[in-house]
Amino acid sequence: MPMFRSWVPKSLRPWIYIVQVFCVQFSGGVYLGALEAVRGTTGLMIEDLLMLLYAGLAGMAVYFPMLFRMKFRFTNQQLLCGAAAVIGICNLITMSTTNMAVLLPVCFVAGMAKLQGTFECMSNIQLWITPKRDFGVFFPVLHIILLTAITGSAWLAAVVAFHFSWQMMHVLTIGTMCFIIVVQLTLCQPFCPMPQRMSLKGLDIWTGLLISLLMLMVCYFMVYGDYLLWLKSLRLRLVLGCSLIALAFVLYRLKTVEKPYISFEIFRYKNVLPILLVTVIAEIMLGAEHTLEEIYWSEVRGLEEHTKTGLALWSLPGVYIGVLITLFWLGRQKWKVWKLFAIGFGCITAYAVMMYMLIDVNVALSVYRPALILRGCAYSILAASLMWSLHELVHDLEHFFMSLFIFNVLHMYLAGAAGYGLYTTLFQHLMADNMSNYGAYLTPTALDALTSNSVSGLTSNSVSGLTSFLHSMMSVSLKQIFGNIIWAAGIMTMAFLLLDIPRVRTGIEKVPYWSVYGIKMLTRLTSQTTSR
Repeated sequence: MPMFRSWVPKSLRPWIYIVQVFCVQFSGGVYLGALEAVRGTTGLMIEDLLMLLYAGLAGMAVYFPMLFRMKFRFTNQQLLCGAAAVIGICNLITMSTTNMAVLLPVCFVAGMAKLQGTFECMSNIQLWITPKRDFGVFFPVLHIILLTAITGSAWLAAVVAFHFSWQMMHVLTIGTMCFIIVVQLTLCQPFCPMPQRMSLKGLDIWTGLLISLLMLMVCYFMVYGDYLLWLKSLRLRLVLGCSLIALAFVLYRLKTVEKPYISFEIFRYKNVLPILLVTVIAEIMLGAEHTLEEIYWSEVRGLEEHTKTGLALWSLPGVYIGVLITLFWLGRQKWKVWKLFAIGFGCITAYAVMMYMLIDVNVALSVYRPALILRGCAYSILAASLMWSLHELVHDLEHFFMSLFIFNVLHMYLAGAAGYGLYTTLFQHLMADNMSNYGAYLTPTALDALTSNSVSGLTSNSVSGLTSFLHSMMSVSLKQIFGNIIWAAGIMTMAFLLLDIPRVRTGIEKVPYWSVYGIKMLTRLTSQTTSR
């Protein structure tokens, strides 16, 4: 690690960078664990805060094609100090204003800086993690850091907001960014792996900005869709129309620009599209974590934010188990990935089955821990193995970073936003349907029993009875959605188990077109007639 000064002990150098990457990963524009506190003090809706969260993820995703150029253009010290300074300034702004027009681009830029800092740290310790550059080892280890930070930052933000205020999490982040700058200026020296610096000329910035705008509009449509009643809203129809126009401009530039931001050659690599499709399906299924669990914990069980995030920490043992399975499978044994996908989707199936069976207000919270462990295991297995599969398919380095952009747009951003829109809308429809069906049992006699002790309104007992009925309807609706997830995840599990069978994987013949089939039939009949 030549970026360190000579007097820094070699045994400490990688660990210094691990501390720095955790500092970067614990940062953000808004924090999941403090959403309720922010919502309560700023007047922003939950949709506004989710939009800001996805804006940060969009910034991370769209920055991937630039990492290759930035690494070989600037020094390690410049990149990390710049990323830390940008994250610190963004956190200072987000804690000082509630203007969405300001917060949206700030969170977007913070996401870009977060990815830059993470990539710079991890690329410098890659050879320490795996001297042979074995990505079957590197990607699982990477996801230990990423998934620990995702869950841990939400928990830390909730604890800080509970004991102090949500602004203190931003102050803490600013402090950690100052720590990174001090480390870089005192322990490190300027170093770039390219003696001849690579120029940024020719980088298609305008297409990148168009793609960013398109991503934000699609996210707006997905996040606010249920709140604004989808296409019944004039605003959402305008957003959808502008999205289609932006998509047309993006496709035009990608086809006409000499060095496009994203090359269509990526899709010519074998099996890239199936891997991206599996990524979308897995992310939508795992979206139950963000939407269905949030509805259950908040609306049905009435848990505080720090209690919910403390319970979510139980997914971390599952993350580490999943990482160990992936390391053994891909790094040690070098087995084929099909059955590993099946294990990941099997964990989703088991998680959904347990949640389906355990959704009840009378169940102790500790009973949900095995389900959360299974969810963490599924997430780590699928995320690491899908990224490894993409690397095995796309061998060109520059194309690989472009493919990572597409992968993370689907993995972190669009599929997550689509899952939120899908689950909230499905929950609303099922809730209305169940209320109309089960509401038939609220006969006049039952209502009289609820209100018998009241003269001018509902008593506390009647309110309690109606609240219990409402919570029951919510629980039934959640069970129905988890039931659909069980079917979908079970089908995916069986499909990948079948694909692992050699005869099924290689012995399926392609059905010819009818014209080809007819020519073969005619040739066979002609030969039979001639032989006679």
